[in-house]
Amino acid sequence: MSEVAHMFEREGRNLMTLTDTTAIPRPTIPPGVPVQLLEAAPSLWRVVDRSGRVIGHLQALAKGGAVGYRARRFHAASRAFLDLGDFWSLSDALDCLRFAR
Repeated sequence: MSEVAHMFEREGRNLMTLTDTTAIPRPTIPPGVPVQLLEAAPSLWRVVDRSGRVIGHLQALAKGGAVGYRARRFHAASRAFLDLGDFWSLSDALDCLRFAR
């Protein structure tokens, strides 16, 4: 159980229950894909292009025993992250961030 859940148990509150806080390890970028992954949080990475510009975020999601990936990008006008799509393939998620600018 996470520290957050323990904290709420000690205080007698039941505001939230976290069921799985296991971090998914950083994926290996396929050869020839010119990006880097910088850890932002457990199972969440900033995707940085060759010039050092952050082009989005990659979130790993456990789905039925497999790992899927969500491509996300910050939208300045709404001051929020927008989901660009969920992908079973790491390459597809990275291509989405690279080419959907």
